This record gives sequence, C-alpha cells and structure tokens, in this order.
Amino acid sequence: MNTSIPELHNFHKHDMSRPNPIDTVCRTLVHRKLKHLNGALRIMDSWGDEIVGDRNGLYGAIRISDPTLYRRLVTSGSLGAAEGWMDQQWETDNLTDLVRLFVHNIALSDTLDNGLSGIAAFIATLRHRKKANNRVGSRNNIRAHYDLGNDLFSLFLDSTMTYSSAIFDSDHNSLESASINKLDRICRKLNLEKDDHLLEIGCGWGSLAIHAAEHYDARVTAVTISQSQLDFAKSRAERQGIGNRIDFQLRDYRDIKGQFKKIASIEMIEAVGHQYLPEFFERCGQLLDDDGCMVIQAITMPDQRYEKYRKNCDFIQKYIFPGSCVPSLDAMLSQVKVRSKMKLIHLEDIGAQYAETLHHWHARFSKSEKEAKTLGYSDRFIRLWHYYLSYCEAGFREHYLSDLQMVFANPGWHNDFTVEYPSVPCKR
Repeated sequence: MNTSIPELHNFHKHDMSRPNPIDTVCRTLVHRKLKHLNGALRIMDSWGDEIVGDRNGLYGAIRISDPTLYRRLVTSGSLGAAEGWMDQQWETDNLTDLVRLFVHNIALSDTLDNGLSGIAAFIATLRHRKKANNRVGSRNNIRAHYDLGNDLFSLFLDSTMTYSSAIFDSDHNSLESASINKLDRICRKLNLEKDDHLLEIGCGWGSLAIHAAEHYDARVTAVTISQSQLDFAKSRAERQGIGNRIDFQLRDYRDIKGQFKKIASIEMIEAVGHQYLPEFFERCGQLLDDDGCMVIQAITMPDQRYEKYRKNCDFIQKYIFPGSCVPSLDAMLSQVKVRSKMKLIHLEDIGAQYAETLHHWHARFSKSEKEAKTLGYSDRFIRLWHYYLSYCEAGFREHYLSDLQMVFANPGWHNDFTVEYPSVPCKR
C-alpha cells in the first residue's frame, strides 16, 4: 500500500491525445466527484498534472493517454474505467493500489455509476439477467470462463490447480504449500475419515477430491459442468493411482443422486445465482445424510450492499464470470433455514488469505505474459486479466469482500467441532 503520493514512471505527456470541448466538460464532471476522495489520486492527462482528494489515507496515480476516457467514465462509470484500461486509454504503476483507493471510497464510486452512466449499467444488467443459471445457462456460463483453456489457468495456479483461496501460515508460505494447507483444513473440518463417502459439488480441476482420496482414504463423488475440468481431473487422478477412489461426473448439482455423509462445495456457490439459492440449499439438504456435515467456502458480499449489488452488473459479471452472483452471508443463511434442516456450526473468514492468494496469482500471471501470448491470448485479454486479478485483490485487501468457510450439520450430527489449526492473517 502506498503511503505517499506516487510518481508516474515512464509516462510522457507527448504521448497524449489532444482533447476537444466535450472531453473538457466530461473531465470537469469527473474531477468534481473525485475531489471528494478520502485519500489522494494523482492524475496526469492532456490538461496537466493534478492531485485530487483530501490526501488522507490511500494513494494512487493514473496517466490518461486518451482524453475520450472521460466521456467513457461519464457514460459508463466503473465499467467504462475497466474498459478504458483494457483499451489502453490509461495506465498506472500499481493497479491494485489504485483499485483499493476506489473500493475504500465505495460511496463515491457508486456516484460514478449514477446519471448518464446509469443507462449503460442498466443495459449491462439486462444482458446479465439473460444469463440465468438454469441447467443450460449454467453450462454456458461456466464454459465462458473455465473452458478458456487449462493451459491458461496453469500459468498462474500452482501445481495442485486449486482455483480458490489458499491459507498461508508460518509453515505454509509458498502458494502450493498454502493451497495444500487449505485442502487439508477443509478435510479436517469435515472430520473426514477412511471410507467416508464425500460429495464435492463443483470440483474444478480435482484438487480437493484428489487430496481427500489420497490422504484420507475417502471415497469421493466429484461433479463439475466443465468438460475440460472433468477431463483434466480424471487424467490426473489416474496418473496418481487413485482413479478407482474418485467418481468424477459431468453433472449439474440439481441432478446428483444418492446420500452422502460429507459434502464440500468450494467457491462454487458464486455460480449458482441469487434466483437459484433456494434450490441449491434444498438440494444440499436432500443429499446430506441425517448425521452428515457439509463445508461451503464462499466469497461473500457485505449484507448491507447485497440488494444493490444483485440488481446490477459489475465488471466481474460482464467480463469474467457471466451469470455469477457473489452472495451475502444473510442471503445464504436465510435459505438454509427455510430450505433444509442444516444448522451452521462453524464460520471462519479467510478473506485476508484470499488477498494474498490473488497477489501470488497475479505475480505468476505477470511473469507468464509471453507464454499467454504464445497460447494465442490477445493484449486486450491479458490486460483484462490483470484488471480482474487486481480488482479482486483490492476487494479483499479493503475487507469489502470476505471468503467464508462454513460448516453445516444435520440434526443427527453429534461430533464435537474444534478448530485445531488457526490461520495467520495476511497483511500487505
């Protein structure tokens, strides 16, 4: 985090386009809002070098090479800022710190999406609502992200291919070690034992299923609706000699059959959608044995922001995870209460760990840009992913987003629950 107003390195004014009167008017409108920032933003543009904000708190710096960005900000708000970055209309030396500044000033950021920009936001929201997570829609939405190519994800994930928050501590400070630590933590929270039948809803590339089978001798049924993930996970389990203990299936959670002693769902609920939360928790309650328990790890939105968030469409929903909806804790618990017999017996917020995980992912992605281009990904796509990783890290660094590990149990569950392996909060 910057503690002083940063310089703008390698930014030259002669690279900037000449503005016209419309750009000037739009700039005035934007700067009028930015002057209320808590913190400071250094802006270098065709008009000069200016610092806006009260200079208390976080600091960021931006160089605007194309003055039409101001029109984009007026007409498209926060989505316009993201699209301007993708189109190389502006640069910064520290994208994460810059986004943190605006997350910290969330009420002011909201005003950027009012007025004319509200029209663009409304159109984006209408398009988002057409991507509802029914059976067909879910597969299309998942395909749009997870089937981008296993080679892409392998550029920044560790060897376990775990695409969810790791847990770092003094004994687990590498990304791979921290990912394994998280997988083991989930198994312990499940009180997983030899020959337990574990269901994993949304298994990704198989890291938890493989860990549970290999280290706990569990039998695992693991479902995904991504064909590329399924093929990868099956192949990996076979290579590691545990394919006979894991049944990987291409299956929607609504179509799972059977009863299970233990269930895990790790950062899959964000793909369910607000409309389908009742159905999801009802199905989980039906699948879980009367004496069973379930672990859900979920990225969450603040309860106070959820209604506003779910009625709009943000950058992540438009460009990264179509059809997604980050739930709030209350949105989930209210459905658990009325749709199942499950009771929440444990909750842990590992959001600070996610910030560190994203920092590692971003560093690895940055080092692999050349390989990404070799794989055929465009400069615009690569900039999109830089923005995505910074955007998410900033949300967790500012404690706007949380990542909750929740343990639910049915009435027949009688095991004592203790957390024996506390995590160490990550600060940066």
